[in-house]
Amino acid sequence: MPARPKKLLITGACGFAGQTLARELREHLVGLELIGLDNLSRAGSELNRRSAQPFKFIHADVRNASDVDALPACDWVLDAAANPSVLAGLDHPGASRQLLEHNLLGTINLLEYCRRHRAGFILLSTSRVYSAATLSMLQMESSNKGFRPRQKQTWPTGASDAGIAEAFSTQPPLSLYGSSKLASEILAMEYGAAFNFPIWLNRCGVLAGAGQFGKADQGIFSYWIHSYASHRPLKYIGFEGSGFQVRDALHPADLVPVIVGQMRQPDDKPQPPLNFGGGPENSMSLAQLSDWCSKRFGPHNIASEPIPRPYDVPWLVMDCQAAAQRWDWKPQRNLHSVLEEIAGHAEKNPNWLDLTSA
Repeated sequence: MPARPKKLLITGACGFAGQTLARELREHLVGLELIGLDNLSRAGSELNRRSAQPFKFIHADVRNASDVDALPACDWVLDAAANPSVLAGLDHPGASRQLLEHNLLGTINLLEYCRRHRAGFILLSTSRVYSAATLSMLQMESSNKGFRPRQKQTWPTGASDAGIAEAFSTQPPLSLYGSSKLASEILAMEYGAAFNFPIWLNRCGVLAGAGQFGKADQGIFSYWIHSYASHRPLKYIGFEGSGFQVRDALHPADLVPVIVGQMRQPDDKPQPPLNFGGGPENSMSLAQLSDWCSKRFGPHNIASEPIPRPYDVPWLVMDCQAAAQRWDWKPQRNLHSVLEEIAGHAEKNPNWLDLTSA
């Protein structure tokens, strides 16, 4: 494996994260050959496929071993292919199997590819590998239309007012989605150790930015802003219908310096997972996001539904101190700039949700 990567395979390349990372990586690594793989199963992927691409596109499905076996040899695989919804697998018969095939079987096929070609593997994982039950046990108080942890409480391991760190519990229940990603992490570590190729596991908070495929159960910042701008119905769900639940936001382009470093400094031993998120300074509740939208677009009525959805938690903010120590990393785009980027995209593309969330 060359110290300077020559060829990179990106899965999920026509999704928001995959396409954003492909564009940025091309700028950071001159001469890097990019191969983008996507099965085009998500609404909006075909739009991205038709746009100018920084990679050679291959229409294939990571769930199919024969598709993966036919791929050309690359130095690295960046796995951005997933069904990324915490509610995935619950909506219709067969959905749970489809979720696991996308998120776990696909990982297995890619790890076999890496074993054969001696390629390094970088997984975009998720903050939802952390225990939903333990997160729900954190004691909260409300302030300025948002939840925050009480200072005087017995903190579980890995939790503080700085966020949720890598030592936090990953005991179920997580969600089918979270469990599939945690299982993928474990298998990746095992493959790397057994077959001696580099593994990097990047646990991402809520990704956000212009061009994201917004849905109510994923891409919440994009979904909320696009819906608000076009005066579509919006609803605070759970937590007494307050909208006080808090998440942090990260633009995927801010991951690129780390991914470049990971490919340039491969380690023979698989590396433990690291958190990458916006952190407390780039976090916001839905109610606070509505206030931001009101100033940006004018007033809009928000409905309330006090009954919670499965796996909803009041507060999930990433503690990224380990990534800061390992990679001298911190987000470069603040929350306001990310929201403004989405808002500008919403104004230019008023029908975006119709095109990308079918």
